[in-house]
Amino acid sequence: MNRQAQGVVLLLLGGAVLKASLTDVYLRYVKEGLQPFLIAAGAVLVVAAVVTLAHDLRQQLRGTKNEKDSHDHSGHGPTVGWLLVLPVIGLLLVAPPALGSFAAGQSGTALSSQAISDYPPLPPGDPAKISVLEYASRAIYDNGTSIGDRTVQMSGFVSPGVAGELLLTRMILSCCAADGRPIKLGMTGGAPVDLPADTWIEVTGKYSSKAGTDPVNGEQIPYIDVQTWVRIEPPRNQYQ
Repeated sequence: MNRQAQGVVLLLLGGAVLKASLTDVYLRYVKEGLQPFLIAAGAVLVVAAVVTLAHDLRQQLRGTKNEKDSHDHSGHGPTVGWLLVLPVIGLLLVAPPALGSFAAGQSGTALSSQAISDYPPLPPGDPAKISVLEYASRAIYDNGTSIGDRTVQMSGFVSPGVAGELLLTRMILSCCAADGRPIKLGMTGGAPVDLPADTWIEVTGKYSSKAGTDPVNGEQIPYIDVQTWVRIEPPRNQYQ
């Protein structure tokens, strides 16, 4: 790989990172708050590529290179550098889906790592719109006290439980998709049945004292008493 090829590959890589970070594609890889850092990294790669190509072109136009430099220019560096083309192709041509029911089934619920000791009042409105993580945390670690008789509404995708029942699930990230962990929520009452895995639904219901156990890691899985549910389109950001 000569210097021009290195510059082109670097330019493509930086452009692919910028393309992903300036659209919603990056949300399938990292948390939303990391977007500025991705944009900065992509911009640095593009600038470095342009500088490399401009310098090489200027050297050729000036014709000031000696024979040794000319040999270095026409020679090849490590061919492993061409492997950088693979993530470029992946970012430009392939848009992988967000982590879903399969990943959730391989990991135990991550609720214990999200426990807090003090819960503020639920947001106003009827129903109160909260996240799966917020409901699950209040249900297990606050015994539903901060939920009370309020009606709540949340959304997530369905994943199959051990006995075939459907779980309302959301994936949470610490940094990126590689560390994604599920928050699982059982459903009673008017819970949906026979929905395909990864179907996104919006659930309205009330606190249930019922709790189960995740067979993967032994953590508790809280339940919600479902009043109504509807299918929805997957949200822009599928992670919490």
